[in-house]
Amino acid sequence: MEPRNQTAVSGFLLLGLTDDPALQPLVFSLFLSMYLVTVLGNLLIVLAVGSDSHLHTPMYFFLCNLSFADVCISSTTIPKMLVSIQTRDQSISYAGCLAQVFFFIVFACLENFLLAVMAYDRYVAICHPLRYTVIMKPRLCVLLVLVSLLISVFEALLFTLMALRLSFCTHLEIPHFFCELAQLIKLACSDTLIFNILIFLAACVVGGIPLSGIIFSYVDIVSSVLRIPSSKGRYKAFSTCGSHLSVVSLFFGTGFGVYISSAVTDSPRNTAVASVMYSVVPQMLNPFIYSLRSRDMKGALWRLLGGAVSLL
Repeated sequence: MEPRNQTAVSGFLLLGLTDDPALQPLVFSLFLSMYLVTVLGNLLIVLAVGSDSHLHTPMYFFLCNLSFADVCISSTTIPKMLVSIQTRDQSISYAGCLAQVFFFIVFACLENFLLAVMAYDRYVAICHPLRYTVIMKPRLCVLLVLVSLLISVFEALLFTLMALRLSFCTHLEIPHFFCELAQLIKLACSDTLIFNILIFLAACVVGGIPLSGIIFSYVDIVSSVLRIPSSKGRYKAFSTCGSHLSVVSLFFGTGFGVYISSAVTDSPRNTAVASVMYSVVPQMLNPFIYSLRSRDMKGALWRLLGGAVSLL
């Protein structure tokens, strides 16, 4: 089959999670519910932190940015899927597909870096409590978020520009519910060796460095906590890390799970279903993890909801 240049490609077909018409209403209802819960939950986190002065701390500042990234990741993928199911039109334009690739990489990388920054914040709070306010100044917090965003945008821009150079054949069906970069590369007729090498190196840097930072931070945290003489003090110190550690485990655990499942299965559709576990589920559960495990957050949410009810 003769490859044709990508400039002649008008769009792709997103095959979604299932080709069974009887299951489409169930998939639509499920993902619509998950999307609404994700957006509402994360927006409540942002509003609660913004309205309560007790939560104007570095930890909750980073949490607001994490909630923003969660909403953006879900908004990049789910609305298009819902529209496709409702209109029964699986097509996505070439530009729209690349836009999905770009924004998904940006906010997935941003979430990755934010989790590492939040681990550093917990490290300073527990291992250097007397210097916490000196180290974690507002200027440093903003700088950490901006640097994380700039690195994420740079990586997304690099891969999107490289994707522009790919050539495609006439087979333009993507067995996924959004334009994932790995699936796009599999459709290419041009040589993708250099592209795959760059993706591997970027994954090692962008994924490995934050994960290594998180691991080293928690090794020092555990070491410091175990030196606390009282069991009550150790519990209190660990409790401040519980929410973040749960989110980290969910995010990286589901990511590794999808990677392993894609390695052991030959079915692209099964891989697409498994990818829901890292591209949708963590973003939906993060607000619940932080609100249920944090007494301050629960108090702020109740005050926020109570104020909203009183205005009605």
